[in-house]
Amino acid sequence: MKSLKLIGGVACALLLTAACSAPAPTNNTAANTNTKAAATPAAAASPAASPAANANNSNTSSAAAQDFTLVNETGVEIDKVYISPHDADDWEEDILGKDTLPSGQSVEVKFNRAETAANWDLRIEDREGNGIEWENLDLLKISKLTLNYDAATKKATAKAE
Repeated sequence: MKSLKLIGGVACALLLTAACSAPAPTNNTAANTNTKAAATPAAAASPAASPAANANNSNTSSAAAQDFTLVNETGVEIDKVYISPHDADDWEEDILGKDTLPSGQSVEVKFNRAETAANWDLRIEDREGNGIEWENLDLLKISKLTLNYDAATKKATAKAE
């Protein structure tokens, strides 16, 4: 049990450190920022206007082009994933719901056919609420997004494919 607490503490420290660092964005890396407030359940957008991890509806070509695979290679289990349009003032609901995304695993993110925005912001959180954000992801050009954390440099990156 002590080792589980130690691992959890180290993981929280890594996420907190990553959230506080701000690497310069490049083609494959988005800057960590903290400009949006997390949405409360009462402020969450309606399901018809937000992405869903397991949507079973047929998408138009625009919404289908926004669909992507999110890969967790951070070394930490992700408890929550928020995705919202870049120009929105708050976060949509957690697309994982009651699920989590363990390190080494991936999830298919499917968009509702009504979505038309190209640029999106992404926020991940661990169980303690420590978060990392990436801004202005062009989901019309991204089919796979792999999230990484480098403990040596204490920086989180996102590799877009």
